[in-house]
Amino acid sequence: MKASHICLWVTLAFSGLVSAFDPITTTVVVGFGAALGRAIFKYFKETCDPKWIAYNATGLKTDLDCKLFGQHIASRIILKAVNGFMSNTNPKKPLVLSLHGWTGTGKNFVSQLIAESVFAEGMHSRFVHVFTSTLHFPHAEHIATYKSQLQQWVRGNVTNCERSMFIFDEMDKMHPGLIDSIKPYLDYYDKLDGVSYRKSIFIFLSNAGGDGIIQTALEFWKAGKNREEIELKDLETTLSLSVFNNNKSGFFRTSLIDKNLVDFFVPFLPLEYEHVVQCAMAEMEARNLKPNPDVADMVARDLVYFPKSERVFSVKGCKTIESKLDFYT
Repeated sequence: MKASHICLWVTLAFSGLVSAFDPITTTVVVGFGAALGRAIFKYFKETCDPKWIAYNATGLKTDLDCKLFGQHIASRIILKAVNGFMSNTNPKKPLVLSLHGWTGTGKNFVSQLIAESVFAEGMHSRFVHVFTSTLHFPHAEHIATYKSQLQQWVRGNVTNCERSMFIFDEMDKMHPGLIDSIKPYLDYYDKLDGVSYRKSIFIFLSNAGGDGIIQTALEFWKAGKNREEIELKDLETTLSLSVFNNNKSGFFRTSLIDKNLVDFFVPFLPLEYEHVVQCAMAEMEARNLKPNPDVADMVARDLVYFPKSERVFSVKGCKTIESKLDFYT
């Protein structure tokens, strides 16, 4: 039964009861009805409490192991970072993750997995907020207004629920200086104007630094090394510096990096043919289709790879898998 129908039934039932009682009893009955109505409303409406927000560490690990392909570094960092943060009942600051890599490598997908592990409603939760640079902050001449609006949005939502999640997509296209407006909320403060941000999660998604990640992956491949041999230490310093010094990135000279407020820079490696096949098989399963290796192979072979002669890495990762499957199934 829908919440609206139940609430209507409660209203009608108590309106009938009210007419049968004297004024004093009526007050009691109406008060009880109102309380019951609020309880029913709270039951169906997502609220900031453990019924709707409860971290599922096992679920996140399973999803990363079974649904994220070719990203051994990202998978390990994400699991440890989120596990550590969510198990800490009194964190000193919000969790701040910056995910970097070329398109189609899984940055948005990992954000979705994190949201699903924390919020019962996943990405549809009213406590998960997504900002896209080209959509929400398109005009450089309005940056002062955007800064004020962004501060208000973050402050208002965290005031509403301290376990809020903010995802900033296309950081490489954000106007430099804008993201610094929320720097105080990411810092080591107990409270700011009576609001604590320490239990919130901030995730930044960017293609910036992708070229350096690809170069490292290519060097390992040319040296005959397994991609699983690539470690965070091979990428982290170069990644953070390249992002910080990129004058076309939202992280250009940002105090978030300068003051070490980004907890983890997470590199996403370029995907190879075998990973694209895995993506295609997983997508077929998600569509309740029987996974067909031959179809997955056709989809994978249909993508563009680089370097052109060796065809090692997919140019668009797994980004176009859904549309390709529409064609082949």
